[in-house]
Amino acid sequence: MLLAPVLIPAQEASAPTKRTPGFYKDLYMDSGINLTSRKRLYAAEALGLSMEVYYSAPHGNGGTLSAKDTAEQAARFAGCETDENGVLLYPDGAPRFRAIYVNGGHAKHHGLSLTKQGVEHVRQFVAAGGSYVGSCAGAFISSQGSVHDEKPIPHYFQVYPGVVHNTWLSDAWTGIRLEKNSPLLQYDDFGGDMYVDSVRHNGGCFASTAKGEMPSGTEILARFEYDDSQRPGKQKIDGEPAVWAYKDGKAGRVVVTGSHPEIKAEGENLALFRSMLQYALDGCGTLKVKGELKKGEIRFMKKRIGDHDPQFACIGDLQYHHFTVNIPGKARNIKVILRCKKEGIDMNLMMRKGDFAFADEADYKDLTPGASKTLAFDSLPGGVWYIGVECATTVEAVETDCGVEYTGNLEVLNGIPYSIQVTWD
Repeated sequence: MLLAPVLIPAQEASAPTKRTPGFYKDLYMDSGINLTSRKRLYAAEALGLSMEVYYSAPHGNGGTLSAKDTAEQAARFAGCETDENGVLLYPDGAPRFRAIYVNGGHAKHHGLSLTKQGVEHVRQFVAAGGSYVGSCAGAFISSQGSVHDEKPIPHYFQVYPGVVHNTWLSDAWTGIRLEKNSPLLQYDDFGGDMYVDSVRHNGGCFASTAKGEMPSGTEILARFEYDDSQRPGKQKIDGEPAVWAYKDGKAGRVVVTGSHPEIKAEGENLALFRSMLQYALDGCGTLKVKGELKKGEIRFMKKRIGDHDPQFACIGDLQYHHFTVNIPGKARNIKVILRCKKEGIDMNLMMRKGDFAFADEADYKDLTPGASKTLAFDSLPGGVWYIGVECATTVEAVETDCGVEYTGNLEVLNGIPYSIQVTWD
């Protein structure tokens, strides 16, 4: 019998958009230094995704980069005093967004501008389960480098462990034909002919086997259709991989293209890029348990990202931490105790038998305002119970001339410390 009442605030039911639990938002768009300074992403809008973006001053069209651009980009990707993890990561190194999209531009220069720490944060984002989408330069920088590079490029993300080949084709339009069993077909039939006409291409790449077979886990999703006779003696691209994906175990899925379907606001170009985003989002890494709670032991979650101890890290904004506890069938007077001393913070506590406990999928929960919570029971069915802790407090995102900046309760960025304990007689 439950002793403590379960209260659910009215605002939960009236939330305008359904958020994927455990993430701050769906997508982060990198329009940074030496990339296209894109502010909108039509496919993300079509899917109704929540998104944030960083964009630098436009380059190549009379725009100039400044120390301001460098500082703003570093604060977001490499981290800063108020956000040591950087915008992509939670305090335990888990992905704060479901996916990142990297625009076209100049891959090598962008990688250098991110700094070693910024590049490492993107790698950690994918390794921890965040997915990656890229076009043109975004495909280049996802790889180990070009077939012409003697060794892997250190300032590339290397989240796709294969190499790419430059098409040497600029200011052009190509066809793209989907593979017969392409997983993108689960999201759109592309007019029934599995063909996308007139896709912008400007110096992009294709996945290559020039240095050996493609890495295990690589999928060819679509191939170029192009009349190579238009440029005799040049690199042939007809039939080469135009869109490909890669996934390794619990890491996020990488989905990239050497072309630019993202520029179109309608038609099959939009459908192609929308499907790429969907496939990436469906490939996020699996949920992880922080640890098993033992009877009476207090588990302190207070480490920061620099402590390199993710199993005992603070919790970030809108993040979930998951635990398990094995409760004997004869246990009585059971209590699940969440303690947090921070003022102005709301924490949620959930409990579920045999599976992960989220606010919408819990047997018992306390979503009332405040940080410290206790769920109390006379008895419970014996077995493994999952306990979910959510930090329901987040920052305010304010539009600026470079995307968004955060205001409000900024301490959630470096994480909120708390303790969790389960007791019984």
